[in-house]
Amino acid sequence: MDRETFQGYAAIVTQEFGIQLPPEKQALLESRLYRLFTDGGPVAAYGDARGFLKALQQDHSGRLLQYLAEAITTHHTFFLREADHFRYYRDTVLPWLAESIRDGDVRTWCAACSTGQESYTLAMLLEDFFGLRGGRWEKTLLATDLSQEVLDFAKEGVYPSQAMQDLPEHWRRAYFHRIDAGHERVTDHIRNQVLYRRFNLMNPVFPFRKPFHVIFCRNVMIYFDAPTRAQLVRQFYDFLVPGGYLFLGHSEVIDRQIVPLDYVMPSVYRRPLA
Repeated sequence: MDRETFQGYAAIVTQEFGIQLPPEKQALLESRLYRLFTDGGPVAAYGDARGFLKALQQDHSGRLLQYLAEAITTHHTFFLREADHFRYYRDTVLPWLAESIRDGDVRTWCAACSTGQESYTLAMLLEDFFGLRGGRWEKTLLATDLSQEVLDFAKEGVYPSQAMQDLPEHWRRAYFHRIDAGHERVTDHIRNQVLYRRFNLMNPVFPFRKPFHVIFCRNVMIYFDAPTRAQLVRQFYDFLVPGGYLFLGHSEVIDRQIVPLDYVMPSVYRRPLA
């Protein structure tokens, strides 16, 4: 791939997805695109990187952009990643929700949910806390991602048994069932507690009717430039209820001069109650 072609892809990726592709990422992009050209799918018809770039620049349907999104996004995650966040959510956030929510509608958004481990962890914590508190609690959470491929994987809820070795034993008994010698599946009850939808965080307008009590958006803003991060944090702030919590990845920080979020602990912020 020549430099001009790479720069053409980098411009599209930044404009459409907010993700920065510096020159040192060229080899990674080439390897990701190579899979598209050799897997026999629709993109293979464009032959090479230059041909696909030209098609992307001329396509107004958004169909080809979705193939590019699948190629360039990273989907590394696992159960209980950055576990101190989940402990704080369990011990502090959930009791606050139980005390402060009057209509029983617990609104949680897991943004950039990838293959589902984070969203199912939240669903299990919600079930542990609210499951025995009566039927008035509506705790279905929203989980979104740019990639339809990972959303489809998450909906299935099937994971290698080895990947769940660090989960609490009562979770494995109550919320998973074995499907073969090496895999387990999230129970239907927990899977039905998560609503998976494709969503691009670069959308200029968020389509949600009500603000959220909790937003998890971890380990995705590291791929954005400073103006994009600032805009996204402002939108998160606007869609948090007073007192609502924002969880970011441990390597992510925000400029609190942009929005008046209170610092709670590393990578956890709260919209002031007043």
